Amino acid sequence: MDDYNRYNNPDNSWNYTPSSNPDEYTYSYYKYDDDKYEDLKTSSFYNESYKKPSKGKLKGLIVPMIIVALISSILTGGIVGAYFTYIMPQNNGTSYQGNSNSNQVPVKQIEIIDKTGDVTIETAVAEKVSPSIVGVSVTYQTSDFLFGTRQNSGSGSGIIYSSDGHIITNNHVIEEAMLGSSGNKIAPGAKIQIILPNQVDRPYDATVIGRDRRTDIAILKINASELPAAEFGDSDKVKVGEKAIAIGNPAGLEFMGSVTSGIISGLNREVKFDDGKSLKLIQTDAAINPGNSGGALLNAKGQVIGINTSKIGGVNFEGLGFAIPSNDAVAIAESLIEDGYVRGRPQLGITVDTRFNASVAKANNVPEGILVYTVEPLSGAYKAGIRTGDIITKFNGVEIKTFEDLEREKNKYKAGDTVEITLYRLPDKWPYDKGEYMTVNVVLGEDKG
Repeated sequence: MDDYNRYNNPDNSWNYTPSSNPDEYTYSYYKYDDDKYEDLKTSSFYNESYKKPSKGKLKGLIVPMIIVALISSILTGGIVGAYFTYIMPQNNGTSYQGNSNSNQVPVKQIEIIDKTGDVTIETAVAEKVSPSIVGVSVTYQTSDFLFGTRQNSGSGSGIIYSSDGHIITNNHVIEEAMLGSSGNKIAPGAKIQIILPNQVDRPYDATVIGRDRRTDIAILKINASELPAAEFGDSDKVKVGEKAIAIGNPAGLEFMGSVTSGIISGLNREVKFDDGKSLKLIQTDAAINPGNSGGALLNAKGQVIGINTSKIGGVNFEGLGFAIPSNDAVAIAESLIEDGYVRGRPQLGITVDTRFNASVAKANNVPEGILVYTVEPLSGAYKAGIRTGDIITKFNGVEIKTFEDLEREKNKYKAGDTVEITLYRLPDKWPYDKGEYMTVNVVLGEDKG
């Protein structure tokens, strides 16, 4: 049996052999094995015999038999053709390749099916989450000698965090409108407004519940209820290569609700910013542009897995966007809503002169470390006797040479912990007299800034 017949009659075959009696014929029916050619002698047969009709009777049946055979052939050919053309490829995903003169070989077709049906993942996510993505409009005043007071504006994105009107966004989106680098008071003449996607002509005035410069998270509140809060996912379960969808307001509120799509490109990326802070972020190639800050980075389920915060741009860079992991953002948000600041964060109670470095220390014949610029009254450092001009060289036995070293070691502890600090104190008649090393115990305070 050739390959064509194997595929056109894959289950059965018929064999015709004459019997020893010239008036009898034997029709043999056997099961065909698709994996190998079986020896017919070893196959199991079903035999049936019948008497050969006389020639007179047979002659009268020839014309009807021919007509029946023609009709049967036409019908059978049509059914078989339709089966291989339409039904078989749909049922088993198999098609045939090759020219008309060669044996046809089955080729398995791989069909990729969108689990959402006819709707793409991006469309389904956008329909689910877009009502939860808001615009953040900021106006503020600046003054200078030449131009006097000027009114400025900016915008960004936000996410409805709770149905009672809490909005999560980036601190840098609202920072220009704030009074001072810390605290939750809006500056005189400044305003922060929230624009809901279904009420773009009726903005809501917002108050600042809390903000955290270190993680770039801020919580705003508007007087509204029954808002469509976004669903937050577990950023610890995010994997490189999975779907990532960003929704926000790039380049201003006129492009509000823009949707971009890509993948998760990296995890725990440490990114340093111009103000010196460093964050561990999720990296994505989904387009994130100015105005997207504070918007949502989503997984294929429409869950927020990150707060879009920045993009590395330039001639040689493309597709480098970053987002604050949702687990970090939620922890900070809950603390800001409940207390207005991040609970338990340790504070030493000093400011640092960042001009002091290894070369300055060597030139002045003093040890490397952190030069104390000011000491906050009633802080742990103040109570321990640390003062301006001291050089901190060790934190709980660990050598300290840079501000990053100090922050890394300090943040291993929590407010209320006692730590040992080694410092070098300059003499009153420096540089004529030598300084001395001192060790003090500091009870860390709580950073409410």
